[in-house]
Amino acid sequence: MPTKIEKDSLTGRDTTGHEWDGLKELNTPLPKWWLWTFYACIAFSAVWVVIYPSIPGWRGTSGWIAREAVVAEVAEANARNAPMMARLREATPAQIAADPEMRAFATAGGRVAFANNCAGCHGAGGQGAVGGFPSLADDDWLWGGTLEAIQHTIRHGIRSNESDDQRQSQMPRFGADGLLTAAQINDVAEHVLSFTGRATDQAAAGRGAPLYAEQCASCHGDRGEGNREFGAPRLTDQVWLYGGSKRDIVAMIGNARAGVMPAWGQGRLDPAIVNMLTVYVHSLGGGE
Repeated sequence: MPTKIEKDSLTGRDTTGHEWDGLKELNTPLPKWWLWTFYACIAFSAVWVVIYPSIPGWRGTSGWIAREAVVAEVAEANARNAPMMARLREATPAQIAADPEMRAFATAGGRVAFANNCAGCHGAGGQGAVGGFPSLADDDWLWGGTLEAIQHTIRHGIRSNESDDQRQSQMPRFGADGLLTAAQINDVAEHVLSFTGRATDQAAAGRGAPLYAEQCASCHGDRGEGNREFGAPRLTDQVWLYGGSKRDIVAMIGNARAGVMPAWGQGRLDPAIVNMLTVYVHSLGGGE
C-alpha cells in the first residue's frame, strides 16, 4: 500500500511512498547525462523520419531509397562488366585460363558464384562432405578434372534429367533388389576393403573376389581403379563419398545411393558464369 512521502534519513532523498516489508523505495532521478542523451535520440529519430523513408508511403525529403540505390548500383556494375562478360561468354575455359586478364576476372567472379550456388553442397572451399558431396580440391574426379570435363559437368549436371547431355550412371541395389544375399554382400565388402589392405576376413575377401569380378568390375575396374566414363569411383584410395568403413560399404552395396547435381547451364546461369565457375573450380587445387 502507498504510504506518505518521507525523507530518507540516510541519503536525504524523498521516498516514493511505496513500501514492501519495511523497505521504502527512494525517488532517485536518472542522471542528467542519460536524460539528455535520451532526448537527443528522440530528436534525432524525428529528423530521420523526415529526411529518410521510415513509414509506409513516405519517401523522405532526401528521396533516397536503399532498394532503388542497390538496383542502380547493380545496373552500373553490370554495364561496367559487360565487355568482359561478353569475352568470357564467347571464350572456351582453356582460352580464359591462358589469358591473364580473363583468368583473374573469372577466378574472382567464380569465387562469388561458387559461394552463391555451389558451397551449400561442396563446402566453402570445395572440400566436399561425406554423404555424396565430392571434394573439388583434390585430384580424385568421378567424371574428369580437365577444364572441358568440369565445364560439361557444371553445364549439364549429374542425374538431374534437365539436359540430354547430363552425366548419368546408376549403381544397382544389390541387396534391395535381391541380386546378392547378405552373406555375399559381406564378402564383396571384404574384397573391396582388401584393395587398401583393410580386409579383416581373408576367407570372406577370397569368396568376394569372383562376385566382385562378375558384378562390379565392369564399372569399378578389375582392381577397383574406377572408370570416369561411368562416373564409377576408385575403390583403391581413402576418398569415399558415403563413407569408407565396412558398414558404409555394405550399406552402399546393398542399397546404392546416387547424388544429383543441377544442370547450371540450362537456363540457371549465364554461360559466362558457367565458364567462370569452371576456371575457379579448376583452380581449387585438383584440376588436371
